[in-house]
Amino acid sequence: MKLKGKTAIITGSGAGIGRATALLFAKEGAKVCCNSLTMSAKNTVAKINSSGGDAIFVQADVSIEEEAYQIIEQTINTYGNIDVLFNNAGIVLPGSVDSISTEDWDRTMAVNVRGIYLVSKYAIPYLKKSKGTIINNSSSVAFKGVTNRAAYTASKGAVLSLTRAMAADYLEDNIRVNAICPGTTDTPSLTERIKSRGGDYNKTRQNYIDRQPLKRLGKPEEIAEGVLFLATNKFCTGVSLLVDGGMTM
Repeated sequence: MKLKGKTAIITGSGAGIGRATALLFAKEGAKVCCNSLTMSAKNTVAKINSSGGDAIFVQADVSIEEEAYQIIEQTINTYGNIDVLFNNAGIVLPGSVDSISTEDWDRTMAVNVRGIYLVSKYAIPYLKKSKGTIINNSSSVAFKGVTNRAAYTASKGAVLSLTRAMAADYLEDNIRVNAICPGTTDTPSLTERIKSRGGDYNKTRQNYIDRQPLKRLGKPEEIAEGVLFLATNKFCTGVSLLVDGGMTM
């Protein structure tokens, strides 16, 4: 029970890495605020509570200030404190610089970067009290360029740099800030992206697998284990933990 007595917020916890992390945190004893843009995280909450855990659902768009604030407000109203914040919510919109629309570029930055800023901004006063920790979801693409992902790659590079800046800013407050950097992970989001491209689904999926040196996709549960490590190892701050199947080696 590595998180017994702790309260955690996990954004984007309706599926994939966020859901796997919420379930793992609950198993380790944390009370969990599960956020998602849609109603999807309600299923995560139901699974946690039916298994004897303690979780609440907050539907919110992390890129909208009032809604980001409500994630923090409802967590405090329910549990009274915050110990761990996992800024996981993110989107992947395709395109190179000359092909992605301005709207898609701005939306990517709003969710993937502004969302972390906003949720963290309102969580930090409580994390100062608890001497808590923040984990930001960056990506292996912050280290390695991939094609047709200009906005996503730029946003995840920003997350990586923001993580280091935050780690420096809050050292004296005893708030640790780290980044998890996954490789290509087998999530519903990946499945939908492959389908949206059209063409041969199996061939496109195999292309994603082939770019992983371990010749398989990551499992959400494997990324969640990395997040748990960063949440509990008290000698880690400013760390960029690559859990990427060798993608960046």
